[in-house]
Amino acid sequence: MSLGPTPVCIPLRTSHLICVARTPNPNRLLKSSFGNLGAEDPFTRREFPKPALLWHVLPSSPTACAEDSLPALLPPITCLSKGSGFHFPPCHILDVSGFRILLDCPLDLSALTIFYPVSPSPKMEEGEQTYDFAVNNCLDMRKRQKILKSLICAQPWYKTPNNLHLWDPSSIDLVLISSTMGMLALPFLTQTKGFSAKIYATEATTRLGQLMMEDLVLMHNEFHLFFGSDSGSPQWMSWEELELLSPALRQVALGKDGTEFGGWMPLYRSADVEDCVKKVQTLKYAEEAWYNGTLLIKAFSSGLEIGSCNWTINSPKRNIACISSSKFYSVNAMEFDYHALRGNDLILYSDFSSEGVLTNDEHDNNLSASTTYNPSTPSADNDDRILKECLLHNDESLEEREKLAFICSCVVDSVTAGGSVIITLNQLGIVLQLLEQIPVYLESSAMKVPIYVISSVAAELLAFTNIIPEWLCKERQEKLFSGEPLFSHSELMKGEKLYVFPDVHSPELLTNWQEPCIVFSPHWSLRLGPVVHLLRRWREDENSLLVLEDGLDTDMALLPFKPMAMKVLQCSFLSGTRLQKTQPLLEMLRPKEVLFPEDLREQIKFSGSHSFSVFYYAENETLGVPRSKGSVDLEIASNLATQFSWRKLDHDDVDITRLEGQLFIDHGKHQVLSGNQVSSSSRKKPLLHWGFPDVEKLLAVLSRMGVKGSVERCMSDAESGSDEIVHIHEPSKALIEVSAARTVISARDEQLASLIFEAIGTLTGGI
Repeated sequence: MSLGPTPVCIPLRTSHLICVARTPNPNRLLKSSFGNLGAEDPFTRREFPKPALLWHVLPSSPTACAEDSLPALLPPITCLSKGSGFHFPPCHILDVSGFRILLDCPLDLSALTIFYPVSPSPKMEEGEQTYDFAVNNCLDMRKRQKILKSLICAQPWYKTPNNLHLWDPSSIDLVLISSTMGMLALPFLTQTKGFSAKIYATEATTRLGQLMMEDLVLMHNEFHLFFGSDSGSPQWMSWEELELLSPALRQVALGKDGTEFGGWMPLYRSADVEDCVKKVQTLKYAEEAWYNGTLLIKAFSSGLEIGSCNWTINSPKRNIACISSSKFYSVNAMEFDYHALRGNDLILYSDFSSEGVLTNDEHDNNLSASTTYNPSTPSADNDDRILKECLLHNDESLEEREKLAFICSCVVDSVTAGGSVIITLNQLGIVLQLLEQIPVYLESSAMKVPIYVISSVAAELLAFTNIIPEWLCKERQEKLFSGEPLFSHSELMKGEKLYVFPDVHSPELLTNWQEPCIVFSPHWSLRLGPVVHLLRRWREDENSLLVLEDGLDTDMALLPFKPMAMKVLQCSFLSGTRLQKTQPLLEMLRPKEVLFPEDLREQIKFSGSHSFSVFYYAENETLGVPRSKGSVDLEIASNLATQFSWRKLDHDDVDITRLEGQLFIDHGKHQVLSGNQVSSSSRKKPLLHWGFPDVEKLLAVLSRMGVKGSVERCMSDAESGSDEIVHIHEPSKALIEVSAARTVISARDEQLASLIFEAIGTLTGGI
């Protein structure tokens, strides 16, 4: 055996006292451990189970390896929610090397549509603030709700991911936030008692998420003004009230199977948002972050939005890449950095954004695209060629430009006819593009129409977009180096073509207000913010236009504003990877295993020639996958390696030795070094016992110690495995169960248990 630092493979749970054996045979080995069964059990138990780990040294090699007798399958992933597109991203629990990781913590804001909106309605001419007549009738509507089965007229609660509330917050070690929308429920966690997890997010996501949460709180305050403060569970959550709801509303409130009702929460406060953001550790692009010296975490651009990212998690046993909704093409955000995700052992693919939208033609193209890739001849050139072909086959950039051009033309048509336009789109990248393109269309049509952005955080948000070049695309970054503004909205504001105001009843807005006009305002759910007032103002104008984003039930969302004469344009923008690109992408990344959504199994048929194993996960189910590595490397200091003193086990071809030292874990490396902190009592006390204690000899040894007992012999039971039971009568009652697999001591008196433990130790081997 080499005297230098010797690599040894061990599980991470190993303490600073380590036993090493040459070949494992745990069937007849006994390992001491203490455990209290709790107040209900009058006994203190000492159990000798089969050892969880042993070590064997190959005679011809200086490398020692460990075998773990734990099951080959681990429960690494639980999909709490598959989400519903851009506004409600998926949420997962992932177990990595003994650490529990929460991937994203979003809010389902589309569920707000079951509530009736409330909004202050200032008179534009007089500047007087009153409440809308329809809202004043809300109390009457509450009485008529049993007949109408309409919307809930109460202060809204907010819907968190399904079953997240069932997890113990103290069991979560790490939270990774992939996007601003995946951050909106985070204050619910950070204010929970016992929550102490480390939270990571990119700088841009953290700041943008903070602004969105602050805006949400301010918009929700309108409900506080009308309904007063929350106290306990609201009336609408009683079962009697829920039964009165229409089936559509009841499904949103309870979920399809009635399991989502527990996810409703009253909204957090501004102080909770501030406290939450303070607990987030921000990361720059590809910055390394070590968690507990074991997990190496990095964030790489997903291309979805500014600051949105995919995560890589490198652990001693497995390297993991988590792919959230990602876009190969983006006008504003840095492009999808798929190169950084190559070569990982496991990929968690959680892009549900294209679920259910794959046409037959796209399905055929998906299969044909995958067959052009030959896994047996990997090369970077081949990968890039396949990716380029996939992009050219379905030009996302052209499709997005066409949609934006159509929106701009509809906007110009409405203002030309004398109507006004409300744009409630929530994707920041789309909004920034429209702010650049709409003025160009207006100028080409010789129209001078004011553009308003009304939001409590609009000024800060627009200013922030000009100071985050790290997460912007190359074209935007080049503008920074050339001294140009990153976005045109600053120039539009200087030229008095674009106006930014904090709320709909600000005095500056009332002074500047002109119609027709174009207004960008929240909230896309049509239940909060300035959009509620503006819709009530223009809903009867057939020349006016409302631009909505996909992902909203328009019938339910527009119900409070009916009858409506204004036009409604609902837009759908790509918010992830097209399904036809998924298989070529995974082939390029070359993982060993892929965790893939069960809901997409029928839409993507992986070819038999792919180079990775596919495991399908489903919502609200825990999935286990085989280990990639059964062990980790451990370096033992040379002065410790020279102290190995091997002992041979009886009846087994096993050599075993005791090693005393301190285990250090730093940046994923495991080392055992000599230390003086190992107590002398620990050195004397056997760490590992083996053998089968003879009960007659055990009674004789116990008798010499002043302990009296008797033996009960029983038939071997496959379930209990008990062969013999020793009943201790004096000095107090105790029980010793001896079987082929283990020996269990149950005693009310811990001192008596220690005597029995010592007696068994004299009859078995140990080190």
